[in-house]
Amino acid sequence: MNKMEIIKKIAKRLTGYFLKGLLLIAPLGLTLFIVVKSINYISGLFPSDYTLLSVLLVIAATAFLGWVATYFIQIPVVQFFDRILERIPLIKFIYTSIRDLMSAFIGKEKRFSKPVLIQYSASENIYKIGFVTQNDVSNIGLKEGYSAVYMPHSYNFSGELVLVKNDMLLSVESAPEEIMKFIVSGGVTRI
Repeated sequence: MNKMEIIKKIAKRLTGYFLKGLLLIAPLGLTLFIVVKSINYISGLFPSDYTLLSVLLVIAATAFLGWVATYFIQIPVVQFFDRILERIPLIKFIYTSIRDLMSAFIGKEKRFSKPVLIQYSASENIYKIGFVTQNDVSNIGLKEGYSAVYMPHSYNFSGELVLVKNDMLLSVESAPEEIMKFIVSGGVTRI
């Protein structure tokens, strides 16, 4: 390679780094710029000893815009795409399963909040860790007294669902997040 090709290569690489850095700092820089300009503008409307009021007005206005965006833009758009995806036969099955699983982990109604030990048989002291996802599964034909228990696999983001008689479940007194880390790590993480 000659010197010109090397310089072009270095310039191209530096330009790429610059653009990536700009992508990282632009949102923060632009946000700070808008907030400072807004505070300065609102401060100009009041006497100089009302700067705190200006800051509070900018915070309140920004929170209000976030509320409007959430309830009148974001949620309707998400619901619109949900309705479309739920009408496509194969996609519906995959999408709704993944959506429900994700909401079980991070949604408002966290389902993996009750860790339990399942004893495989009364004669063996072998247990498996899982999470109760439903306390009553009589709607699928089992008698009362059975629960749905999700058992994640170690070193993997998959698992199995088993239906277990309630008297074979032992509650685990640890945070669900710690139990999940313990399972996914294959027991390497300390609780």
